[in-house]
Amino acid sequence: TDKPKFENPQHIFWRKQSKGVVFFFFFCYDVCSLFKLWKEKSCMSKKLVAYFSASGVTKNAALKLAELAGADSFEIKPVVPYTDADLNWRDANSRSSVEMKDKSFRPPIAEKLSNVNDYDVLFVCFPIWWYVAPTIVNTFLESCDLHGKTVILCATSASSGFGRTLEELENSCMGAILREGRMLNGNIDEAELKTWLKNLNI
Repeated sequence: TDKPKFENPQHIFWRKQSKGVVFFFFFCYDVCSLFKLWKEKSCMSKKLVAYFSASGVTKNAALKLAELAGADSFEIKPVVPYTDADLNWRDANSRSSVEMKDKSFRPPIAEKLSNVNDYDVLFVCFPIWWYVAPTIVNTFLESCDLHGKTVILCATSASSGFGRTLEELENSCMGAILREGRMLNGNIDEAELKTWLKNLNI
């Protein structure tokens, strides 16, 4: 008859120990992986695309920017919407013409951004009016506490660039890092815009 086999107790002990070591290794690996993922996400800046759009052109560009940047969006709305007549730049008495002649004028906005503290980076998008940002953009910026934040300007225009926009908005962005971003005209090249966003290092 076969004799019963007895395993060396020492072998049993070390086999159990090795299983425990393997389990502990994988446990630590999982914990480290989760911690790395959490750290990467926590270090990512929270972004917002705030935009003013009178005709819808800037809105479309801004929402595409928000999509590619992984940002939230917020529309800057005037209390009284602009009509086509208001936007007639050829009419010296149109609403937009009158507003833009007075650099101290601040058109009231319908809603303030209540959670600005949630964001580190604000992209601010708008159409170029008279070679600068519409004064409602000043209204929005001055309604926010921007200390320690980065504000990146993006704009649309049929014929001009940023002009003096950066200089005109500096006093409305006290405490923030203000950067001239890019024009978002025409059909947006998504690959190019993604590359630009990556190179911002934000």
